[in-house]
Amino acid sequence: MATAKTIDLSGNVVRDIELPAVFDEDYRPDLIKKAVLAAQANRMQPYGPRLYSGMDTSARSWGSGRGVAQIPRLTNGSRAARVPHATGGRRAHPPKPETDRSEKVNTKERRYAIRSAIAATADPTLVSLRGHVYEGELPIVADNAIEALEKTKQVIDFLEAAGLYDDVIRAKEGRNIRAGRGKLRGRKYKHKKSILIVTGEDASLTKAARNLSGVDVVTADKLNTEMLAPGTHAGRLTIWTESAIEKLEGAFQ
Repeated sequence: MATAKTIDLSGNVVRDIELPAVFDEDYRPDLIKKAVLAAQANRMQPYGPRLYSGMDTSARSWGSGRGVAQIPRLTNGSRAARVPHATGGRRAHPPKPETDRSEKVNTKERRYAIRSAIAATADPTLVSLRGHVYEGELPIVADNAIEALEKTKQVIDFLEAAGLYDDVIRAKEGRNIRAGRGKLRGRKYKHKKSILIVTGEDASLTKAARNLSGVDVVTADKLNTEMLAPGTHAGRLTIWTESAIEKLEGAFQ
């Protein structure tokens, strides 16, 4: 059985811990991508115009004998309306709010994808391909004491001691302005993902780390493929607490 070194708040190795079998799972990028895309699709909200959009108009046809097309025209002019094949008319096939855009994933496939994404966090090649900057060995296991941290400065001190804070800086400096109309709709900037911290229980660390760029904190029982593989790309830089490692034993089977 594979082992990992546990570090304390000062970044020093304090003990070795046995890793659960989930860290030996095969890498399945196809299942990971399928699970992430399904999660994103299932979050989509219904969208589309109302049923009679483009139909409530005064347009009437002039009839025959005018030497022009017999299409509905506005009563106070000659501009066409209502029909989809005329400039200024309604859309022929707009998005339908009743469309089902959800995607289903088999339970065994979804669990396999999570296990595979967990194992990918211990693969230096995959973590480096995502662009993460770190020091030390993978997987990164921390003492349970970090769950009790209450100040952001304390979290920063721990990350610096562990050689991981450079990845937070990378995410902070990687903010870009979004292309397209989304800039005008409350999502002007695109942010990079940084460290994922997995804890055993809900703790004060969640609030202490939430203001760090790209950092997410989640409990082991709420892990999902999208957190472990943002954008369908596995190998996110992850810090596991000892209690989280214990909860992974036999999970997602």
